[in-house]
Amino acid sequence: MSLASATPLPRLFTSRSIFAISRPRVRPRASTSFLPIASRSRGYATVEDRFDPNSVERATDEVDVCIVGGGPAGLSAAIRLKQLEQEKGGDELRVVVLEKGGEVGAHILSGAVIETRALDELIPDWKELGAPLNQRATSDSMRFLTSSSSFPMPHPPQMNNKGNYIVSLSRFTAWLGEQAEALGVEVYPGFAGAKVLYTEDGKGVKGVVTGDVGLDKDGQPKDSYEPGMEFHSKVTLIAEGAHGSLSKEIQNKFNLRDGKDPQTYGLGIKEVWKVRDEVYEPGKVVHTLGWPLDYKTYGGSWLYHMEDNMVSLGLVIGLDYENPYLSPYKEFQRMKHHPFFANILKDGQCIAYGARALNEGGFQSIPKLHFPGGALIGCSAGFLNVPKIKGTHNAMKSGMLAAETAYASLRSSSEAETESEQPTDMSPYAEAVEGSWIWKELKEVRNLRPSFHNPLGLWGGMAYSGVDSMILRGRVPWTFRNKVEDYEMTKKASEVRPIEYPQPDGKLSFDILTSVSLTGTNHAENQPVHLRLPEVQGAKERHTRTNYEDYAGLLGRVCPAAVYEYADAEGAEADAEGKKFVINSQNCIHCKTCSIKTPTQDIKWTVPEGGGGPKYTIT
Repeated sequence: MSLASATPLPRLFTSRSIFAISRPRVRPRASTSFLPIASRSRGYATVEDRFDPNSVERATDEVDVCIVGGGPAGLSAAIRLKQLEQEKGGDELRVVVLEKGGEVGAHILSGAVIETRALDELIPDWKELGAPLNQRATSDSMRFLTSSSSFPMPHPPQMNNKGNYIVSLSRFTAWLGEQAEALGVEVYPGFAGAKVLYTEDGKGVKGVVTGDVGLDKDGQPKDSYEPGMEFHSKVTLIAEGAHGSLSKEIQNKFNLRDGKDPQTYGLGIKEVWKVRDEVYEPGKVVHTLGWPLDYKTYGGSWLYHMEDNMVSLGLVIGLDYENPYLSPYKEFQRMKHHPFFANILKDGQCIAYGARALNEGGFQSIPKLHFPGGALIGCSAGFLNVPKIKGTHNAMKSGMLAAETAYASLRSSSEAETESEQPTDMSPYAEAVEGSWIWKELKEVRNLRPSFHNPLGLWGGMAYSGVDSMILRGRVPWTFRNKVEDYEMTKKASEVRPIEYPQPDGKLSFDILTSVSLTGTNHAENQPVHLRLPEVQGAKERHTRTNYEDYAGLLGRVCPAAVYEYADAEGAEADAEGKKFVINSQNCIHCKTCSIKTPTQDIKWTVPEGGGGPKYTIT
């Protein structure tokens, strides 16, 4: 018998399977009705009669634990909960994972070299179970790039990859999903957590609502409309990844960032290439600093030789960069023409592309980890180890610790036979994290990334990081602070020089739409734009005037998927400054960079229809 009071939904995994059970149809308020309008197939006669999604009666389901996000953190939490259920005996737990990607792993992007520490703890027999970890890392090196040469650098101990594996994180995550399903976890790909449900007094979280399906671009129901479903849970774990929409809302609602440094981010852009036999060195790992970035801009590249003649290469650029003319995408494209990369990529084939924002704030920027009724896990909390360029092991461990806290709390309330209306207390989770190797690891490297915020930029950061990582090992009485949000670091266009980029050659470098075509990105046509300006009069005019006039249309450069344009326009077509602000939301690869870097902070990223977005497989 489940600890949850409702009968479990069938474990079906196609992208609208939940709604095939028995979904309520639209039930407008008594004062509204559907009225035909000649210019539209379905519409409303007046503003007052427009469709209000908040008026819809939604199907609800009661579960014990609802996990928003089917990445390594969320799936590790789900697996650990079911393991504890088997180890301890007693009533069955209903554990549900909601994943916005059309398949588990479809939205997962990473370099990726994985440290197996957490995996060894979670699934000790992962090799026997067929985990797709096939290529061991066999060598490490760091190089400093100039515009035409490269030089070896000392190798920090944090970047030692002995015993690690070069993997497709997308495939690894899909495998974790299979392990979770085998244990009885209900995994629902194609269902995005779109809204937080709060307790009646507003002091706790009681679950989430999945996104509506079948709304048109104006937010009105089409014939295919299906309202989102409410999942009421005793524990809600937020595992959306970096800068998730629900994570931001919950952190603001419960003041989880009070006393913490601002979270800072980097944008990681990557490709996977099939290369010639003569340049392929399976297991080789290389990281670089220097060119193509200037000394004021934090960033670096990687090159990983994966299995089957494939190499993963990419560039991470700190989003605290100053020059609005900088294009991370074009910096990456010109980087590939450096002899170090060009010699490897020559006569090869680019087979995949992707981009994602990464947490870079580190130890100082970790928010309060729990809230009434749930917790933040994985990159929703910010456990990336920046010097290691790894976070999967920390994300998985955080999910495991949250699962152990949730299980203990649910079991305790079950044994006491109480049905308390009070939200579940997840505070022991924060204590568990602080007592774990996650905390020790991140505290040791806490000063390395912020050390680059100095008048000497790259040079000062390299000097301090070398001493701290190799000698001091973080055993110092001081902690450098992150005091400024990334968008606040952006200078006005009048204060900097424009950057000229070479044209792509179609062999090593490509135009941005060619790259986006490799992501498998797809969004249902005629759905509401999920990248939104404030719903107030004049929002587009104010955005366009400031961002184009003062910041030279920064969004058109920072976005790695050509979502944003400031197109020439005249008369009433123009929003401001002879420009029309255009959002090509169908291109969006869900990197979240726009809402981080926009100087006016008026772009709100929301989830599109479940299943929309990129489809990463080998990346």
